[in-house]
Amino acid sequence: MHLTPSQIRQDINCFGGFGQQGFGYHVSELKMRIAEILGLSRDYHVIIIGAGNIGHALTNFEGFSAAGFRVLALFDVAPELIGKEINGKPVYDSAQLEEFIRTHEIDIGVIAARRSAAQEIAERMVAAGIKGIWNFVPIDLVAAVPIENVHLNDSLSELSYKIEHGVLGD
Repeated sequence: MHLTPSQIRQDINCFGGFGQQGFGYHVSELKMRIAEILGLSRDYHVIIIGAGNIGHALTNFEGFSAAGFRVLALFDVAPELIGKEINGKPVYDSAQLEEFIRTHEIDIGVIAARRSAAQEIAERMVAAGIKGIWNFVPIDLVAAVPIENVHLNDSLSELSYKIEHGVLGD
């Protein structure tokens, strides 16, 4: 990253003192404190709205569970998907979304549904008490909670640019 040890120490010190001057840092303690700062020292309850290809792939990714993101259920409008399970997670009718969020204290809602429904889904989740939204629909959502909009085409365009212009890794 081409950073000096001094720059790294200064950045870390913005969050408080973690090490001892002249001795450095205890790696396990530093790792734990950084996890706390990032909000990764607890588990999060997650639901996925949209049980199609992206929702299916996200549900099957085991790395989320290992990082503390527990997918509890999926929601969809397609009758052929409702009542099924994906990787042991039930698929419910989207009409049950708000009640599920309230009764299961859901932290994060993942939107992998149709573009035309995404903003309405976000508003329904916020009204039910969701704390954050991870959006895979290629539109920028607006809501009164933190949102991470993931645009897969934008990422591929950026990679294409780097290939064409010889830009090496970040």
